[in-house]
Amino acid sequence: MPDIPTTGLILTGGGARAAYQVGVLDAVANIRRHSDAPPGNPFPVIAGTSAGAINSTALACGADDFDKAVNGLVHIWRNFRAEQVYRSDSIGVIRTGASWLTMMSVGWMIARFRRARPRSLLDNSPLDVLLAKLIDIRRLKQVMRDGHVQALAVTASSYGSGLHVTFYDAVKDIVPWTRSQRIAVRSDVGVPHLLASSAIPFVFPAVPLVIDGHIEYFGDGSMRQSAPISPAVHLGAERILVVGAGRMHEPPGERPASGEYPNVAQIAGHALSNIFLDALAVDVERLQRINSTLGLLTPEARARTSLRPIDVLVIAPSKRLDDIAAKHLGSLPAPIRALLRGVGVSGRGNDARGAALASYLLFEAPYTRELMALGRSDTFARRDEVMQFFGWKPRSRIPAAAQAESLVASK
Repeated sequence: MPDIPTTGLILTGGGARAAYQVGVLDAVANIRRHSDAPPGNPFPVIAGTSAGAINSTALACGADDFDKAVNGLVHIWRNFRAEQVYRSDSIGVIRTGASWLTMMSVGWMIARFRRARPRSLLDNSPLDVLLAKLIDIRRLKQVMRDGHVQALAVTASSYGSGLHVTFYDAVKDIVPWTRSQRIAVRSDVGVPHLLASSAIPFVFPAVPLVIDGHIEYFGDGSMRQSAPISPAVHLGAERILVVGAGRMHEPPGERPASGEYPNVAQIAGHALSNIFLDALAVDVERLQRINSTLGLLTPEARARTSLRPIDVLVIAPSKRLDDIAAKHLGSLPAPIRALLRGVGVSGRGNDARGAALASYLLFEAPYTRELMALGRSDTFARRDEVMQFFGWKPRSRIPAAAQAESLVASK
């Protein structure tokens, strides 16, 4: 029996958009149950960024029962409420968002009279509580020792040094790597790393982490992430499933242009899209070029290079998540709607403005359920590619009811 290549999983960032990842994982688990797939966790190497780091760590800590771990994520994301991630009550919004906006506008006037130092638009202290319930980080070492997972990596960006840092833990003695503007640090991954990795700039506060014996403040790992696939490769993955949450597979065609000057929300949404989405497409293209180049070399020439071909399957939304978010702006708590209205998020559906920004903050069940349904639908539509990627053969056809689940969940 041939050796099974080490399979890596990469879950990218995107705030509430990460619900799409859970739909993809749910469909992969379903396809796996109806195939001749070997037992156990199909992803020995797992790497995540931002909200993807949270999903990745939950999977890694539950790697001894992959289906159960996926079901746990499905339950959380299917029943999400914004208040589980950030303070969405009037008092909480006034203490953070309103104060932050005030400092941005007239801070030069009030800074002389009081110590007003709001650190972010929103207070994400509830996320700390949720992570403690969602992830039993103490299990990670045990599942690694038991052989259920080989390595886990989460990434964050240092505001102090400007470096992009990959914190990883692994069974093997993997030497930390250093590249231009990015380094790897072997560490016991914990909740603080997840909070740091998912600290969307301006929106959530920076998180202090110890690195090289001193404290640095970190923000979202998608910032300055020039090579999102790299950690999985360094950790030994020979083929990689990448689950994106952006515009790689969205419908083609021009978007309606507007002659109006963009408001703060539109500019912020555009900036976040650049942070979260663009690097992945560039890295996938780079890897595909390397694979093509290696394919042109003779076996002798390939043996003389340290590069190796990496099979990559990318699953990304087939619909624009901004448009889906625009339908669900009314699901946000009233204080958050009022806060976002202050920076330009308004309207609904085709008349919405600033929906791109809201798409990262819409931790509400109507939105997350629709994204999960889209993830399942996109994955089932590429079932043959998924089977070929893993080398699975069908044991039975997936029941129509299972594939139709995505349609039910979106209602």
